[in-house]
Amino acid sequence: MENIKKNVPIVRTNLLDSEIESILEPLKSGWLVQGPKVDEFEKKWCKFTGVEHSIAVTSCTSGLFLSLAAIGLEKDDEVIVPAFTWISTANVVENLGGKVIFCDIELKSFNIDINQIEKLITPKTKAIIPVHLFGLPADMNPIIELAEKYNLYIVEDAACGFGSKYKGKHVGNFGKTGVFSFHPRKAITTGEGGMITTKDEKLASKIRCLRDHGASISDRQRHLGNSPFLLADHPEAGHNQRMTDMQAALGSAQMERANKIVNERKRIASIYDEKFSSLDWLQIPENTERFNHGYQSYACLLKPNQLDIKKKTLDEKIKQINKLRNSWMIQLQKDGISTRPATHAVHMLSFYKKKYNLCPNDFPNSYFANDCSISLPLFHGMTENEQSYVIERVLQYSDNF
Repeated sequence: MENIKKNVPIVRTNLLDSEIESILEPLKSGWLVQGPKVDEFEKKWCKFTGVEHSIAVTSCTSGLFLSLAAIGLEKDDEVIVPAFTWISTANVVENLGGKVIFCDIELKSFNIDINQIEKLITPKTKAIIPVHLFGLPADMNPIIELAEKYNLYIVEDAACGFGSKYKGKHVGNFGKTGVFSFHPRKAITTGEGGMITTKDEKLASKIRCLRDHGASISDRQRHLGNSPFLLADHPEAGHNQRMTDMQAALGSAQMERANKIVNERKRIASIYDEKFSSLDWLQIPENTERFNHGYQSYACLLKPNQLDIKKKTLDEKIKQINKLRNSWMIQLQKDGISTRPATHAVHMLSFYKKKYNLCPNDFPNSYFANDCSISLPLFHGMTENEQSYVIERVLQYSDNF
């Protein structure tokens, strides 16, 4: 390996010329919002995931919001949410007047700890939002059993779930809805954008209505109908959370190589796995036939051999490992390699910490993951030289751990 500094980002958007040019079609057609390209993208998403209904929206956040609104989340209803996730998972509950009930995670998977969910269920519990974090599916069967036992809704936060499968079935098939993200850090991107999936035809119709100001039919349906000059009725007080046709054209074009993108990310992850699996100081992502990882990111945990620690020494241990992690991230940045903490523990963020009077060690595994995790660069289009350079620098720093 040549001893020169490279520049390896945490992610890099990789679009083909044909995908970039696809945006011109709706611009030339004059149909810019909620038109034929949105319909095309939704159909391709249904085919790829195997779900009956797909509804394109402005973001995964708005998709989660619409999902909860459509199932009738009301003021003071409780929703169980993993403490370690992107803040949107909790924010949508707050923004609808509900109460967030945090659940700790399993450190091996970074996903919600299924053994802690049932004790959090009360008569006010309305829903559970399991998150398929970083592309690793949550353990859905036990969650489904709890939902059936207590008559709860499941809304899958599948923001990172493109290409992720649980027991051979694509995520987004297990809850009342599943919601995906097309943010630039995701494998398929529309800049901002999201997709809701559901098997429930009535619910799909309601969400389509809510995303479009509460209109009974879309503008496109109206224009293609017998009376395009008449405005639609509005049976719901809805929102404007419609995807544009430019975004949908870009997403639809990328779906032509969806399997290729997934397979490339898995190949890159497998190379990391091979090189890092013997490192006792670094926990690499879990991936099995049952929990088939889609690798939205390559999230690792430092010092997994120190996970079994007593609560009275928790803060001290986490601070020590956090200091090591941060110094390592600084060194990698100097080497030209971008990294990130895997995500954040929401209960440690100012709004939730203050509102619910929470301490970091109320959810110790999420606390550990917040301060001791690291995501390494992984994206389709990553070159062999870029990955080799990352591997070299990681192994070079091994003696510090």
